[in-house]
Amino acid sequence: MKREAPAAARNRQPILDVLQHYLPEKGLVLEIASGTGEHVVHYAADRPGLVFQPSDPDAGARASVDDWARTLGLDNVRPALEIDVTKATWPVEQAEAVLCCNMIHIAPWEAGIGLVTGAARLLSPGGLLFLYGPYRRGGRHTSPSNEAFDGDLRRRNSAWGVRDLEDVVELAQSRGFSAPEIVQMPANNLSLLFKRL
Repeated sequence: MKREAPAAARNRQPILDVLQHYLPEKGLVLEIASGTGEHVVHYAADRPGLVFQPSDPDAGARASVDDWARTLGLDNVRPALEIDVTKATWPVEQAEAVLCCNMIHIAPWEAGIGLVTGAARLLSPGGLLFLYGPYRRGGRHTSPSNEAFDGDLRRRNSAWGVRDLEDVVELAQSRGFSAPEIVQMPANNLSLLFKRL
């Protein structure tokens, strides 16, 4: 039942290295689009004082997340929820942080809008919205590999694709978030850290 993704195994520690400086000491951390669950259990093992709420629209992914948490004996990871970010209400009403890795380029732009809008609803002032993945900057890809990845995504689904960083920042600021802190990550990805104003 557990799923594994080589990219998740590679990038979970670099992401945690960034998050360690920004995660709150206590409270609820909601992860959107948890995928295999390898990210959330890695964070939860490092931060036993936090409660992590994974989610994914895919039933197989939710089962994988739950299996990882059970196998590792993590009692600070709640059972994964089904969340459609485009819906006006989510089954979580409040969180100290919202994390989302590698979703907005493998989903229609409406999902990105829903993600940021929903995070703004859940987070109190000072709350963290963390986004990770590839982005274009100034309308240009940051590497040939990201350009090739973008082309592949758009061939698979015309509504998908690597997003312009400026569009994501504009969206977040329009929903009440600060300008982001931007951290360059391995493999031409970025971590974007927004604070709820």
